[in-house]
Amino acid sequence: MATQADPKAEAPPKSSERLAVFLLVVVMAPVMSVAIVGGWGFVVWMLQLIYGPPGAH
Repeated sequence: MATQADPKAEAPPKSSERLAVFLLVVVMAPVMSVAIVGGWGFVVWMLQLIYGPPGAH
């Protein structure tokens, strides 16, 4: 039979939660935004190399 642990005993401290939110908001969100926009720009560039610029056909 499994015993149920006290949820308060396993909660991370507030400082680690703030650090995690800081890293997600200040670091990861801008990095992911740049990666997504840059990746899409690369895809469009490669497609234009293969198929030509818009309106070329």
